[in-house]
Amino acid sequence: MNRFGKGLLVAALVGVVGMAFRVSWNALRDVATATGADETAAFLYPFVVDGLMALALVATLVLTGDARRFALRVLAAYTLASLVLNYVHGLVPQLHDEVVDWGRLADWDPANWALVLLATSLPVGSIYFGSDLVAKVLHHRPIETPTTTPNQDESAETYVNRSTADLGVSAPAPITPAPAAVALPAGPGVSLVKSTDRVPVGAVAAESTRPRRATGRVPEAARSSRPVRTAEELLIEARKVTADWSDRELTAEGIRKAVHTSPAKARVLRDTLRAERAAAREASKQAARAAGPGEAAA
Repeated sequence: MNRFGKGLLVAALVGVVGMAFRVSWNALRDVATATGADETAAFLYPFVVDGLMALALVATLVLTGDARRFALRVLAAYTLASLVLNYVHGLVPQLHDEVVDWGRLADWDPANWALVLLATSLPVGSIYFGSDLVAKVLHHRPIETPTTTPNQDESAETYVNRSTADLGVSAPAPITPAPAAVALPAGPGVSLVKSTDRVPVGAVAAESTRPRRATGRVPEAARSSRPVRTAEELLIEARKVTADWSDRELTAEGIRKAVHTSPAKARVLRDTLRAERAAAREASKQAARAAGPGEAAA
């Protein structure tokens, strides 16, 4: 819903609440007059009852926990009290003409006593409950949501710990490079660089003993300069290395160490070489069988 729609909805709500208060105001004013209130007190009496209902409703929207439940109880109690007084106003026609006996809201005495007690106690309750609700709202502190996630907190803690460990070893003062020597004509046997310009032998950079974990991509300069070999190149190299190996020595681990490759590729090379040797032996046997009859005839 856009801003215009929300404003229209709020305006409609204010209008409905205002009209409902006007209807309730008429009944509560007559009840207050019947209980002995003067003209000014009877005029203000509806604001005491229905006004506290509005205050309790606002407090329920602001407070949380037990304070919010207390505001809901106050709202429910004053809503019920206003409903009872409006109901009595509708049942007693004399209240409309202001000819009812003073202090008389019902014919049955127990009911009349209860109604008079209810009507006269609502202003006192408004003072007490209204003050309490305002104090709770003023002292209420909203719950602040954390702006950092647990992963960010762990990363910050790890960074602090790592920085503290790295600073445990004091680094020597940085070495200032010597200024370049001025090109001057020098005689034979004369050196243009002073002995004090050389870097001291014992001056080495501070090195942290704590292992570092690689983060991000490895730069091109730090990568191995050895080209990636294809499967055919690995097989040719393995054939050369294992040419004089026996079948028992032809293992994946031995091939891996000899050609410096991964275990998976070493197993493939082992199976290929064993298959080649088996095929070669089978070809030799077939050749021997084929040459046997010819030699016997000769």
